[in-house]
Amino acid sequence: KLKDDNIQSALIDSLSSSVGSLTNPNKLANTAGSLMGQKPSYNTIKNYLDYVEDAYLFQSAKRWDVKGRKYFDTLQKYYAMDLGLRNARLNFRQQERSHLMENMIYNELIRRGYSVDVGIVEVTRVVDGKRKQSQYEIDFVVNIGNNKVYIQSALNIDTPEKKAQETFSLRNTGDFFRKIVVLDGSRKLWTDEDGVMYVGVIPFLLDDIIADVAK
Repeated sequence: KLKDDNIQSALIDSLSSSVGSLTNPNKLANTAGSLMGQKPSYNTIKNYLDYVEDAYLFQSAKRWDVKGRKYFDTLQKYYAMDLGLRNARLNFRQQERSHLMENMIYNELIRRGYSVDVGIVEVTRVVDGKRKQSQYEIDFVVNIGNNKVYIQSALNIDTPEKKAQETFSLRNTGDFFRKIVVLDGSRKLWTDEDGVMYVGVIPFLLDDIIADVAK
C-alpha cells in the first residue's frame, strides 16, 4: 500500500550507495529528492525507512557514546542485509572494498545474535592553546550482557601511521573491554603490546572469535 514507488526506489538507491555511512531521515530526504527532482517530507522518509527495515532489506545501527554511556539520536548507520541484492541494485557499481567488508562484518555479528551499536569516542585535545573536542568512531560495539567488545574494520595497517589512525579510538575508550581490528585477508589472531587484537576477516567470519575473547 505504498503511495509513491518513486520515493521507495530513490530511498533504496540512496541507502545502497551509502552503506556504513552516518545519515538520518533529513539527509536521506535531501538525497532522495535530488534523485527525484522533488524533496519528500521527513515523516515520509521515516516511514519508508521503517518499511525497508521491516522487509529486512536494511538494518540500522545506533550510535553509542562510549564514555558518556548514552545513545546519540541525530545520526545512525544503515547496512544492507543482503550485499548481493545491494550490489545488483547498483548494477555492480560502487564496489568499495572497505565499505563492503564493514557491512559483511556487521551482518555476521547480527547473524550470530549479537546486539551491535556504532561507537563514538569523544576526545579533548589542546590545539593552539584552546581545548578542542572531537569525535572518533569505533565501527562496532558488540554488547554481551555487561561486557562489550570493540571492533574496528580496516583493510590494512601496513604503516605505523595507518595503525595509529585505525586504533586511535580504541585506545581512547577509557576502559578495559576487548578491542579487535579486523583486517583484509586470512591472517590468524594476534595481539600487540597494548592488548589490541588483530585478525583477518576470513578467520573472523569462520570462527566466533567474539565468544572466545568475551569470556
